[in-house]
Amino acid sequence: TPGWLGYSDEKLARLAREAVADGFTQIKLKVGADLEDDIRRMRTARETVGDSIRIAVDANQRWDVQPAIDWMRELAPYDPYWIEEPTSPDDILGHAAVRKAVSPIKVATGEHIANRVVFKQLLQAGAVDIVQIDSARVGGVNENIAILLLAAKFGVPVCPHAGGVGLCEMVQHLSMFDYVAVTGTTEDRVIEYVDHLHEHFVDPVRIADGHYLAPAVPGLSAQMHQDSLKEYTYPDGPVWASRV
Repeated sequence: TPGWLGYSDEKLARLAREAVADGFTQIKLKVGADLEDDIRRMRTARETVGDSIRIAVDANQRWDVQPAIDWMRELAPYDPYWIEEPTSPDDILGHAAVRKAVSPIKVATGEHIANRVVFKQLLQAGAVDIVQIDSARVGGVNENIAILLLAAKFGVPVCPHAGGVGLCEMVQHLSMFDYVAVTGTTEDRVIEYVDHLHEHFVDPVRIADGHYLAPAVPGLSAQMHQDSLKEYTYPDGPVWASRV
């Protein structure tokens, strides 16, 4: 939450302090619009949270391979923990080149990958340090479990992509399954969290001291309140009709 592009440095610092106070041990900043801005924002974030909090950065596929390498070398003095989606998610060898060039900064990707086959190739090519499954992008629970098993075989941690509308709700189960039934560890494993839109869900995520709490209701936690569906159904819901 602290690092959206367009936030002032003051807002970034305030939200970063709040995240640490709430028990989070890692925050994330969007990067890639302007190098000098990113250097300043990374400096601000690092000075705010200190050396013990991890700062991940996310380029959302903005760069080609060499620009990704050059940009991350400029940010390296501020100890970014990972670079997320440095280039096209389909570019297996490009990710491998970025990973080799920017180490020890980790490379994370996966939120736009829809199946186990591409994840298998990323892992086989040594192109990724962090696997980021997406509960809505990947075709179902079984496919996500196959990716969890692949990642475990290669010894690569899975840190699911979340945020958006319901992704936090739907992905929490996969990380809990990874811990309980696959790897038996939470080391170097996190789930993204964004604190908005949870009020539309019957069983919203619950966070305590920077950790997801296990849901008490069976299912994928994807069920939305009927009132929310009625209000926001496009194009006839009142929210949209009122904009005509």
